[in-house]
Amino acid sequence: MIASLRGRVVSLRLDAAVIEVGGVGLLAHATPATLAALRLGHEADLATALVVREDSLTLYAFADSDERDVFETLQTVSGVGPRLALSMLAVHSPDALRRAVAVEDFAALQRVPGIGRKGAQRIVLEVGDRLGPAEREPGRPVPASDHRDEVVDALVGLGWNARAAQDAVDSVLPADAGSIEPGDVASVLRGALRALGGGRG
Repeated sequence: MIASLRGRVVSLRLDAAVIEVGGVGLLAHATPATLAALRLGHEADLATALVVREDSLTLYAFADSDERDVFETLQTVSGVGPRLALSMLAVHSPDALRRAVAVEDFAALQRVPGIGRKGAQRIVLEVGDRLGPAEREPGRPVPASDHRDEVVDALVGLGWNARAAQDAVDSVLPADAGSIEPGDVASVLRGALRALGGGRG
């Protein structure tokens, strides 16, 4: 298993980054929050998980080992694969997931595209206390952006329809939002995911 990687960020996408390690560019899928902390040309130090399938090897990257451990624990639930586990971490921080499971907050879990009431109940039942105790997470401001189309496309890719996605983006951006760097798009995407709240359109 590839447990971590350290190297220069050579490419950033809405859902992944390419990290150059020893002259080899490794494509690593990650959450918007993790990607928002990366900068092109700078060194990244990420915890990783390698998912092996019969026809593919897919690398997932995380800000720290705690996020990776939650990702791996979530996949022990019936019907939860790596893509859904990553979507859960895109919508909720590890501690938010711990709190949702601990208090059986099914509504919070259902904010993730692809998780319905039965799925949320199954997650709570099968995960139990294996995620560990939650700590209070400080709030983080969401920067404004005029790269609306990129964020809308990413939300549609995660399961919402275009109208719901556009409304969510509009709700987290001030009316007079100015232009910012494209590297901040991932942070806006995370804010839009939080704004969507109760489910897919």
